[in-house]
Amino acid sequence: MNKISTDSWKQELPMFREKTEAFYAGELDKNAYKGFSGKFGSYAQKGGTAHMLRLRMTAGRLTKEKMAFVADAVRNHGVDLLHFTTCQTVQLHNLKKDSVYDIMEHALDSGIVTMGGGGDFPRNVMCSPLSGVEKGEYFDVLPYAEAMAEYAMHFINAEKMPRKLKIGFSSSPSNITHVTYRDLGFAAREDGTFDVYCAGGLGNNPKFGVKVAEAVNPDQILFYAKAMWLTFRAYGNYENRGKARTRYMVEALGGAENYKKAYLEKLQEVLDSGEDLTLHLSVPEITKRGDGSTASGPRVIAQKQEGLYAVKWHPIGGSPVPADFCALYDVIKDMDAVELRLDPNEFVYVINLTGAEAEKVLEATKNGAESLFEESVSCIGASICQQGVRDSQALLRACVHAVREAGLPCGALPLIHISGCPSSCGTHQTGALGFRGGVKMIDKVAHPAFVLYVNGCSLQGQETMGREAGTMLEADIPAFLVALGTAVAESGLSFEEWNAKDPSAIDRIAAPYLK
Repeated sequence: MNKISTDSWKQELPMFREKTEAFYAGELDKNAYKGFSGKFGSYAQKGGTAHMLRLRMTAGRLTKEKMAFVADAVRNHGVDLLHFTTCQTVQLHNLKKDSVYDIMEHALDSGIVTMGGGGDFPRNVMCSPLSGVEKGEYFDVLPYAEAMAEYAMHFINAEKMPRKLKIGFSSSPSNITHVTYRDLGFAAREDGTFDVYCAGGLGNNPKFGVKVAEAVNPDQILFYAKAMWLTFRAYGNYENRGKARTRYMVEALGGAENYKKAYLEKLQEVLDSGEDLTLHLSVPEITKRGDGSTASGPRVIAQKQEGLYAVKWHPIGGSPVPADFCALYDVIKDMDAVELRLDPNEFVYVINLTGAEAEKVLEATKNGAESLFEESVSCIGASICQQGVRDSQALLRACVHAVREAGLPCGALPLIHISGCPSSCGTHQTGALGFRGGVKMIDKVAHPAFVLYVNGCSLQGQETMGREAGTMLEADIPAFLVALGTAVAESGLSFEEWNAKDPSAIDRIAAPYLK
């Protein structure tokens, strides 16, 4: 497998500059430009006067070199809005065009690729954020996720690709990366192999993936990726943009068993072709060990490496104050083996810390969520995103304020998932509570509203898409959450215990707020 060179990506950048100049000159409409710019990981924001740039962080890994680049970009270009995404990338917002050009080009020199960050291309390959350091994980899947990411880049210019191609790896049944309902997912097993899932996804018509193989040798995973691509080429509806996703193939082929049969036929074609896609990876060991210092607290996680810790930092809404991000880099830049891992719930872990180092990181990251509810997930929202219907970030801020004002205890509410539109960038179908932006017509007048989803679950073996419970006016959602949290707090139970005891209770409390 040949590695794609940095120079090959740079050769495409003049085309991006040319089209972007045409867009700002009014010579290219926003839809045509959006269809082009997504390949480069960039979109014009709502209003067409600024840009966002999505920095792919392969497998959610944000090394010190990459963090240094982001911090320098923030400082040199005056970036005032950062966002950690549910696909383990870092988005820079409110950029002028010259800043986009400069950051996009120089990111490559730090190992950060923006190509394929949006549009109809393979997206960032995801991985369990604590892979390699988490106690109880089946095995370290990070090297395999990184190898898959390199391979997937070869498909950026391939013909007849799905409209999006999302690939994930999970090191345990916590299924944080939703591998059982990705376009292609690799779920680790206790025996050191993978179960493989295909043709799943969130958004409109969400579907769980089809398990197409069990106990796959990790060195063979690239064969399974090529087979998935060939299956889509043969059976995907790439002529209908609305259905040009892998998840629509299952129904088109007459069900899961037929899809599995078609997929395995393509897999056999790949195996018979003679192309050698076998990996020969060695999983690196973390040699750093503790120095006898210790750390503790709700944001501290003991790693499986003796004496080392991870510290969790969850900026509200997944949007850290840029100065705080830069300050964190200054704190860790000289710490041995320390790096960041992006979590799909829009926060980061700082890993491989001694106890003393963890205490310094805790101080540097004190501006963040103070409760489980404040760790809620929200896409960037309609104030920024052209696709957005509702400002999900503004809703989250209003809800956090209301819950703080009510003095609700931690645990009375779960973290919620908010998407500004049906695209599910806030993964609204996967949480105990989710909201999807829309409108509600009242007396022929459109009002800002969100559809409420309840009792979704992403745990492997317990996967459930949230059930639509009705539509709630945006203005009423903070009051609903306060009423819900108050009822849970008065029960003396945690939300999880309260909800398990009577799953219909959410509907009764929501009823007065649904329109």
